[in-house]
Amino acid sequence: MATKTLPPGFTKALEFPLVAALLGRRSRRFFRGAEIPDGVLAYKSQHEHLPLSELEKLLVVTACAGNTGWHNMIYRAELYAPQLSNYAGAAAGRTFPSAAGFHTSRTFFTDDDGVYVLENRDSAPPAERGEDGALDLDDVLDELRGCIRKLRDGRLPLPTEVPHLEAHNTWAANHSGTLLVIPVGDLAQHVLLNICYMLQNGLVLTDDINGRSIPGIERFSSMVDVENTWPITFVEQWSLSELTAELSTSCYAGMLMLQAMGLGGWMFNGIDPFSMLGASGEDAVPGLGFRYDMDDRWPYPNVTGLEGVMEAFCPPHYPDMRAAVEAVCERKFGPGGPFNPKTPGPWKDSARVRSAAQVHDEEFRSCVALQAQYVFDTFGRFPGTVPSIFVMPYLQAHHLDLEFYDRFYKPGAYLETHAQHMAQWHGENG
Repeated sequence: MATKTLPPGFTKALEFPLVAALLGRRSRRFFRGAEIPDGVLAYKSQHEHLPLSELEKLLVVTACAGNTGWHNMIYRAELYAPQLSNYAGAAAGRTFPSAAGFHTSRTFFTDDDGVYVLENRDSAPPAERGEDGALDLDDVLDELRGCIRKLRDGRLPLPTEVPHLEAHNTWAANHSGTLLVIPVGDLAQHVLLNICYMLQNGLVLTDDINGRSIPGIERFSSMVDVENTWPITFVEQWSLSELTAELSTSCYAGMLMLQAMGLGGWMFNGIDPFSMLGASGEDAVPGLGFRYDMDDRWPYPNVTGLEGVMEAFCPPHYPDMRAAVEAVCERKFGPGGPFNPKTPGPWKDSARVRSAAQVHDEEFRSCVALQAQYVFDTFGRFPGTVPSIFVMPYLQAHHLDLEFYDRFYKPGAYLETHAQHMAQWHGENG
């Protein structure tokens, strides 16, 4: 990236203190081109909408989901030491944490130009860290640029009205000039990885809804105490909580970047998830276009994936749950996986470290598949009580209309980076 073409604000953002970002974080919703039509804060912006520049967009998306190098993994578990813990699903880390390194989410985003997906969940890091542990931001941005895939032209088709948006977001969310970042989680895969985790730690599922154990689980009594159980509802709710933390910290990382760059925006959950994913049932509201299915046993549609983009590890995208288990194992142990000795890493002898993890053998895979298939057969979907694909929350970034804040707020409503943004990033004087 040519330094001479970079705006002064870029350098300022690199130097912005973390503590200032933490203490200065606020939801700042009023953007250039916005209007609040009534009430005590009624105001109409005197400015035109101003979309983020390519660099601004790249920096926000990088903060939300950039690939930041090989992660260090979990080293030891008492129950199967000295073998390396083999929970992780990806070999590299991103700007946010994921439970046990599962990393089952993908990041979508939209602006006036189109709808995009970031395909870096399983990619190798853009560069090795320096001796001081630092990464070159130029390398990170270049890698991210190469992982962006455009899915369609134009902004995500989402009506700015109830019920698609919460009533308090209709005037602000996903309007012209804004960037909307949409982390989406594969909860089916996350639950599968947790069933693997359970089995490695001496646990199996039990059906607390129907009050019975998993039929056939007794044949695995030589490898696990089949009386040591966790209920299906607990495991699935636990997985949902873990995945929500993954998606939320992604947005929060982006939120801190907004302070450094002097952009407005906020993280929120006030978009209907079915409208966002494409399961609202309205042809005029295709959202991201994910497949969904209905069943009399379910209280709401179950979204499972977008073909060729993000497909949950469950039917109909796999013929059965055994095939989904094999896909999880391939992600873990196959080329590029965290436990493949040919995958590079941060250690002096990475091949030795990665090969120290036990590969899931046939008995292990069969036990996981038996439990997962039982859930699917019993509830008609996998997971059985929570969505296969999950979305919440979102991050919006936009250019602030400072005149709104100057009119209604005391001094200090925005940071110096916001005050200087138009001059530092867009060369606007006055």
